[in-house]
Amino acid sequence: MHEHDVIVVGAGGAGLRAAIAAEEEGADVALVSKLHPVRSHTGAAEGGINAALREGDSWEDHAYDTMKGSDYLGDAPAVETLCQQSPDEVIKLEHWGMAFSRDDDGRMSQRPFGGLSFPRTTYAGAETGHHLLHTMYQQVVKRGITVYDEWYVTQLAVTDEDDPESRRCYGCVAYDIQSGDLDGFVASEGVVLATGGPGQVYDHTTNAVANTGDGPAMAYRAGVPLEDMEFIQFHPTTLPSTGVLITEGVRGEGGILYNSEGERFMFERGYANNAGELASRDVVSRAELTEINNGRGMEDDYVHLDMRHLGEERISDRLENIIHLATDFEGVNPLEKPMPVKPGQHYAMGGIEVDENGETAVSGLYAAGECACVSVHGSNRLGGNALPELIIFGARAGWHAAGREMQPAGIETGPAASMGSEDLDTPVEPGAIAPRTESGDIAADGGTRADGDARADGGTGAQVMGAAETVEHAVETERERITAMLEKEGGVKQATIRSRLQKAMTRNVNVFRTEDGLNQALRDIREAREAYADVSVADPSRTFNTDLIHTIETRNLLDLAEAITLGALARTEFRGAHWREAHQERKDDEWIKHTMLAWNDGEPELYYKPVVLEGENKTYEPKERSY
Repeated sequence: MHEHDVIVVGAGGAGLRAAIAAEEEGADVALVSKLHPVRSHTGAAEGGINAALREGDSWEDHAYDTMKGSDYLGDAPAVETLCQQSPDEVIKLEHWGMAFSRDDDGRMSQRPFGGLSFPRTTYAGAETGHHLLHTMYQQVVKRGITVYDEWYVTQLAVTDEDDPESRRCYGCVAYDIQSGDLDGFVASEGVVLATGGPGQVYDHTTNAVANTGDGPAMAYRAGVPLEDMEFIQFHPTTLPSTGVLITEGVRGEGGILYNSEGERFMFERGYANNAGELASRDVVSRAELTEINNGRGMEDDYVHLDMRHLGEERISDRLENIIHLATDFEGVNPLEKPMPVKPGQHYAMGGIEVDENGETAVSGLYAAGECACVSVHGSNRLGGNALPELIIFGARAGWHAAGREMQPAGIETGPAASMGSEDLDTPVEPGAIAPRTESGDIAADGGTRADGDARADGGTGAQVMGAAETVEHAVETERERITAMLEKEGGVKQATIRSRLQKAMTRNVNVFRTEDGLNQALRDIREAREAYADVSVADPSRTFNTDLIHTIETRNLLDLAEAITLGALARTEFRGAHWREAHQERKDDEWIKHTMLAWNDGEPELYYKPVVLEGENKTYEPKERSY
């Protein structure tokens, strides 16, 4: 048993920043990660960090751009917190030694990005996330923070009260990948989940193989609601053969998209008459797929992204790794030819419901980064807003978990909060489960009861235990589950289940969504879940058993795939990244509200809570979003 004040699960950008913040408050903090920290997926972030640093720019403009990009589904207090605090956090990174690109006058360089009214994206070449990870990991080492790397957290240790708001998280259970042992981690003050997104729900994704939504799935089963899971971002420029990301920085520097007829279609076909290639990501992705579906794509699969006109010197200075990615993965030297690109799953706007301090409905449990939904992104994230979210809300979660008294934060209510949602004006306390507004039996066609429960007694109603007992019980329960999988013979293999799930999600819960397709996806998920009930592990060994890890992860993917699809089926409108064939308009009177999903003993319960459009000094009135 390992005991610390604060346990941070995941050591990417949000996890590292949370650990540093908790240490700043004097806490004994530990990072527990299934990857070495500098292998975390934050390292794949290429484009940059949005921050209003220069004369002529302001946090207020950044906030407006973010709310507009969110299609008015972001919560104003969280959006304004992000935009107000981003400059200080970026400067702090600079003081810690992060190697930002520089202009000739010595200032940090900033480039244009999609959906921004000012070139405020600060960057380090096209490897910003890589530099961010290494900079913060140096701080972790400098401060002597304990790191348990290659320990995979598989279960939270949560008490068993019926009301999730009465439960407490005392720690977690982790699998030592090197030895195969299970052990418990007790957190006297708090557990912070920073496990990244669920990208492996799809088979064409920019996400690493390790991005399996572990945090949201564990929190969901522990009783914490998931928020806005239907909003999945598809990045417009990924390499067709692999899903490898080509940064928005290429378009920010002046890269041009062409269809097979040689048209600069963002302008010539009227998708974004003003911003063109620098419209928001949802707009560009839909434009590309429309061109491909209408027969104007290359090989009916992709379009071209051309940056040759920028010149070798500029490309080598600002986008050097893009040359290597296109050459290595597609055999195309972008200094000589256009790159093939198409939309690929990239980011989840939704996640674990949290307030601005990272608190969840379960006491002692926090979340930050892509696994969380404080709702700064609403229905569509602007490029360059993910990295400031990591460092700002990661820091706030770490500080609060370690006991710092934070300024009042969280969801507020008022006339703007319930705009278009008159039945949702019940106050929502920070970190609390939002009031239920029933949605009907949305899972009737294809829904299925999920297995398992993250409470200490598995939801059987046993007596509430103390910290050490709760963690010990969770360890024993998890050991029995894993042993059963290892000892089972002749069952279904996880690779088969995962492949079917990913193909179903890519086919039917992609950029363009139909009611029939979503219902088919739910049926496919039900069949995959039924197969998972008979899952077995091919490799019986304990040491570096990747098949066992993937088997555990696949359960998480099943739960999150269902959450994404249920939300997508329920939301009968077109907003941000969520497109519905039969609902081609944004319905502000009905749908300015967050989609919430509760575990409910494995039978998902769908309800809603209001969007907060009232900020510090203004109310963000929904307007037509055009670029």
